[in-house]
Amino acid sequence: MKKLIYTLLLILALTNNSFAAGSSEDNDGGSVAKMSNYTKAKNLIKAAKKYEKKGKVEKAKKRYAKAQKLLLKSNMKKPLQANTLNYLGFTTRKLGDYKKGEEFYLQGLQIEPNHNGINEYLGELYIVTNRMDLAKERLNVLKNCGCKEYKQLKEIIEGTKKSKY
Repeated sequence: MKKLIYTLLLILALTNNSFAAGSSEDNDGGSVAKMSNYTKAKNLIKAAKKYEKKGKVEKAKKRYAKAQKLLLKSNMKKPLQANTLNYLGFTTRKLGDYKKGEEFYLQGLQIEPNHNGINEYLGELYIVTNRMDLAKERLNVLKNCGCKEYKQLKEIIEGTKKSKY
């Protein structure tokens, strides 16, 4: 009887663990129960943007730096994902490395040329690096998307909305 109970408990434990491990996956291939580096990075970026809006630039930069490290790990584990490259470009640009940020964005566009986020953020990078003609090209790519990224980039290009960097 003890063996039967032990066997049933073992089967139950194995069934529950395999079910949990195989549940909903995110961009990094991990389960929701164990948050992926990509998801952690997205959360850090959200927090950093809030700090930035409040003028707490140093706190924002710390979050961007942590997010960047997590995104690099995510990119190593599951390379060449457009969303990961978008956020790598974004965090790198926010940390002041425009050249490397542009490289990440361009890699992402090779994978997904019409990625709204990459096109908007690359346009913003072009504005702060005084390449307005290239920023307008990114806006043109977004022209028919009917998305917020088009509106945001257009406002920055027209000078009605300021880009922090």
